[in-house]
Amino acid sequence: MTQKPSLYTSLSPALLHLYDVNNSIVVIIDVLRATSTIATALFNGARSVIPVDSVSRCIEIGKQIDGITAGERDGQIAEGLEYGNSPFEYPREFIAGKTLVLTTTNGTRLLHMALEKGSRQIITGSFPNLGAVCDYLASAGQPVILGCAAWKDRVNMEDTLFAGAVINAIGNHFDINCDSSHFAASLYARAKNDLFGFMKKNKASHYHRLMGFGLEKDIRYCLTPGGANILPVYEEGKLLVK
Repeated sequence: MTQKPSLYTSLSPALLHLYDVNNSIVVIIDVLRATSTIATALFNGARSVIPVDSVSRCIEIGKQIDGITAGERDGQIAEGLEYGNSPFEYPREFIAGKTLVLTTTNGTRLLHMALEKGSRQIITGSFPNLGAVCDYLASAGQPVILGCAAWKDRVNMEDTLFAGAVINAIGNHFDINCDSSHFAASLYARAKNDLFGFMKKNKASHYHRLMGFGLEKDIRYCLTPGGANILPVYEEGKLLVK
């Protein structure tokens, strides 16, 4: 009998060092909103997304390649950048054929951490591209780490829910000896019929943060499966559709 690959869930970037990153596919999960925005921009025809970990680097690269510089700090457009981290800022008529240079508080930071730790492969996951992520991981036959970007190293609800959604869909393809994965799957089983309502009822911190900025539309989109069902894969400094 063929042994199944392992699957682990890192609930925070502060926990990533506990896992065997260099032998695994790492899924970067930043549901509200970085990985949802990455999937949406690429689905709508962006040539690539370049994730960077600082605003100054974002501006520098944007000038070099005539790219769209975008990103947020603490949920709002970062000073010095043209655009923010809302998926609705990147419709096809605007983003098609262009390169998006993106920096965010949590998601792009985690991606660079996984890169530094020598991840076998890095992909990004969000509810809008849940199906593509699940199909790929189920067929790849490789160990997986579901990496939650969380919020400034503090565990958050929405990224944990996405990890649970992946496990709920394809957990039988993996050997899961990981309490955080079981916890995520249990949480998703409770929430899956109304993710937005679950976040609201349970006073999710990021729900309140973004609702405070009037971003209910963003939250609802980012919690809805299938809106941008492509697979962003990190290669040589860029996220591309594979």
